[in-house]
This record gives sequence, C-alpha cells and structure tokens, in this order.
Amino acid sequence: MAQDRLIIGLTGGIGSGKSTIAALFVEHGAGIVDTDAIAHRLTQTGGEAIEAIRAAFGNDYVTDNGALNRTKMRGLIFSDDAARQRLERILHPMIRERAKAQLRQLQDKPYILIVVPLLPESAAFRQLVQRVLVVDCDENTQVARVIERSRMTEAEVRAIIARQTPRAERLQLADDIICNDAGLDSLTKQVSILHERYSNVQSSY
Repeated sequence: MAQDRLIIGLTGGIGSGKSTIAALFVEHGAGIVDTDAIAHRLTQTGGEAIEAIRAAFGNDYVTDNGALNRTKMRGLIFSDDAARQRLERILHPMIRERAKAQLRQLQDKPYILIVVPLLPESAAFRQLVQRVLVVDCDENTQVARVIERSRMTEAEVRAIIARQTPRAERLQLADDIICNDAGLDSLTKQVSILHERYSNVQSSY
C-alpha cells in the first residue's frame, strides 16, 4: 500500500497530544490521515455506519438526529467487552478502507502520517506503516488534558487509559518517540528533527 511514500503510524494514549503533533507535521508539508476523524464522520448524522450500529445495538444508541449517541455507547463499551468488539467489527473495516483511500490521495506529500490511537492493537494498521511514532507523556498529564477538553470525570479518563495499551508496551513498539511533557516549543523542535529524518528516509525510496 502506497510503498512509494514513507508512511508513519502516529499513536499514543488519550490526551497525549496526537492531534497537536499531527498539526505541526502538516506545517512541514506532511500528509495526515486521522482515523479518529474518519470514525467521527462515519458516526455523525447520516454517517455510513449509523444503520449498522442501529441494527446491532438498537435505536437507543442513535440520537434523534441520526448520529451515534456517544455518551450512551461509551458507557456500554466500557462495561461490556462483547459490545465493544461488536462495535469494532462494524467500524474498523470501514475506517481502514477510508484510510487507504486517503493514503492514495496523498501521494504528492513528502511523507504521510496516519494517526491511529489503537495502532498497538491493530495488526492490519501496522501492516500499512513503515515506522511507528509514539507520543508519550505522564499519565497525570493525560488525565488533566482530557478533563480540560471534555466533560469526562477523572475516573472515566483513568478507566479509558487502563483499557489502552500500557505505556511501556507502546514505547516498545516505537521507532521514534516524541515526549510531550514540556510545552509547545519542545514539541516544535522534536517535530522539526523528525521531519528532517523522515524527509531523508523518503528520499531513499
């Protein structure tokens, strides 16, 4: 898949700063595929996954305006592994196909980052990438960031973190690491260094 372009899998836990870092790479001209954004489009009003979700979970999990009831679904999948797997079987194949389509559209970019929060758990997505870039930060920092941007409680955020790939395991998968504990200036410098590295790798393709 798109082997004439270097494709980097960008991953990290919730609240680690993946979107901020992706935006910094865009400033350097990188192509970005954001699987969270794809998932959101699939489950918004009129999204292609809505009828399959309605059939699998019932009308209670779809809002009156035809979007996924995210709050209700989040409560279900964090208490019921079978329900989480059922949702993943609906969404993940759709997300992968749309991600592949976007990768094909980005062949003019110097290199491409595909943002996949569940990259450590997804062999199918790991097969699409040549390198893995992990965004890392302290767990308390993750919690504070998510609470600031959402209506979740600390307990809810920590429950999500507990269900994600452990930090140590994620770091073991990394070819490259960005530490996001020290502010935007530090991030900008780290991204600039990696941009040069990725550009040099791409030039060898």
